[in-house]
Amino acid sequence: MQQPHTQPTPPPATPAADALGVVIVSYNTSALLARCLASLHTCTIPLRVVVVDNASHDASVAMVAHDFPHITVLAQPQNIGFAAANNIGMAWLGLPAGPTAPPAVLLLNPDTEVHTGAIEALAAFLHAHPRVGVAAPRLCNPDGSHQRAAFRFPTLSMTLLDLFPPGEVLPGRLYNTWWHGRYPHETGDPHTPPFPIDHPLGAAMLVRQATIAEVGLLDPAYFMYSEEVDWCWRIRQAGWAIWHVPAASVLHVGGAATRQFRQRMVVELYRSRMRFYQQHYPPARRWWHRRIVQAGMTRLALRAWQAYLRGTLDRPALREQLFAYGQVCRL
Repeated sequence: MQQPHTQPTPPPATPAADALGVVIVSYNTSALLARCLASLHTCTIPLRVVVVDNASHDASVAMVAHDFPHITVLAQPQNIGFAAANNIGMAWLGLPAGPTAPPAVLLLNPDTEVHTGAIEALAAFLHAHPRVGVAAPRLCNPDGSHQRAAFRFPTLSMTLLDLFPPGEVLPGRLYNTWWHGRYPHETGDPHTPPFPIDHPLGAAMLVRQATIAEVGLLDPAYFMYSEEVDWCWRIRQAGWAIWHVPAASVLHVGGAATRQFRQRMVVELYRSRMRFYQQHYPPARRWWHRRIVQAGMTRLALRAWQAYLRGTLDRPALREQLFAYGQVCRL
C-alpha cells in the first residue's frame, strides 16, 4: 500500500473506547469538505476523523490544517483512487484489527453534510443489532428532496434500465421498482422503519470493526465506483446484515469530484461494474452484461452524433464522448 506523502501526528495511543472513526477521501472539493467537517461538530459521540486527500490541486489540505487543526490529513502524492485512499485512512485508524481500531468507522464523502443525530442513530442501531455489519443513512439532495440510497446488487435488468432509461426508452413506471434495483419502500420519510438492503450508496456508511476484521478492507483494484458494492457483497457473504436507517439523515451533493472528469468517469464506472461481474457472477451473466453494455454504448454514440448534427454538441465534446464509449465497448 502506498505510503502517505506527509507524515501526520500518529493517532492517540489510547483513544476513547467509544470513539468512532471517520474517513473522508477528498479530491479538489475544498469548500464542500469544509462544510462536511463542520457538520461533524454536532455529533455527541467522540470521533477520530482522518481526511485522505488524493493529490488535490485546490486548497483542501491547507484548509483542513488551518481550519480544522484537530483533524489529521494524509496528503497523497497522486490520485490513488477512492478505495485505496479509504484503506489508507482506515489503516491509520488501526483497522481492520489493530489495538487502536475504533468499534466502527464511518466512510463519508466530502460532498456530504451530516445532520444532527445521524451518527448517533447509526451507532445506536449497530449497538442494538450485533449481526448488522453496516448501517447506512437516508440521503437528501441540497434542496431537501429525497435521494435514493438503498440498492439491490447488480442485475442484468439494472444494466438494461441504466442504459435504456425508463421514461426515455422503456416504460417510466419501471424506474423505482425492483427491476431497477430500488426498494419501493424507500420513500425518504424519516419515520419509515429501518429495513435490510443489499448495499447502500457509498456516500455514507457506518461499518462495524468486527465486520471489517472478518472480510478485510475495500478492494483497491476498484479505482472509482462499485467498491462499496463489492465490499457489501463480501460482507453479506460472510453472514453480516446491511440495513438502511431512515432516522439518520445526511445531505449529499453528489458527483462533486467525478464531474471534473465526466467522460473518464463513464469509463471507470463500467470498468468497475465489469470487474464486479467478473468476480462474483457466472460466465453467462457476464456475457449478457457485456452485450447490453455494448448496445447501450452504441445507442449513446448515435445520440452524440445526432446532437452534433443538430449543433448542440461541438466537435471536441463529440470526440471525447465517442472515445469514452469506444473504450467501454472494448472493456
